[in-house]
Amino acid sequence: MTVVAATTPYAWPFDGRIDPTITALVITGADAATAAVTPHDASVEANIAALRAGLAPSGVLVVIVHHDLVDTGGGHGGRPSPDTPSTPVSAGDDLVVVAAGHDGFYGSRLDAALRRAGRTHLLVAGLGFETTVHSTLRRANDRGYECLVIADACACGDPSLRAASVSSIEMSGGIFGAVGRTSDVLVTYLPFIPFIPSDPTEEQP
Repeated sequence: MTVVAATTPYAWPFDGRIDPTITALVITGADAATAAVTPHDASVEANIAALRAGLAPSGVLVVIVHHDLVDTGGGHGGRPSPDTPSTPVSAGDDLVVVAAGHDGFYGSRLDAALRRAGRTHLLVAGLGFETTVHSTLRRANDRGYECLVIADACACGDPSLRAASVSSIEMSGGIFGAVGRTSDVLVTYLPFIPFIPSDPTEEQP
């Protein structure tokens, strides 16, 4: 049995299956509207970048979720104005889905894509800890996914709500999943990155 170190309130994953081929990193809030209402956090952005770069080579599926938030006259959201900065997380070779609300599964192909790829274990990070991250996490839990929120790779729209965002995941023994840290996740999946020996025919400097 293998688990990610120091996750709370239980050792994640519950079944002890650390397997990149059944795991996806889901990054929510990767759209300009969410970024516009989320205070800049350089450490969170660095951790998200480290997770993408470190997990993809192991076979973990990286999914970028954009949220098409139509302004309804109140609350979080709204279509970005022409002056809003571009999407904060570029797609690259990762899978991109567009959700119709804060919940990454709502009006999107996220569930179908994950099930088609055989991904049952989700690592969740992104912008909007108390909004897009939580909404996506709760729906994922309802759909039977085993979830780990990487707290230091989540940025809050309201930083004063960080402790509450973590606590509400951990309550009742982990009602929505478990909480972990970037460094522990990367160390756990590092052994799965295939070793590519250098080409002996290459010229040495």
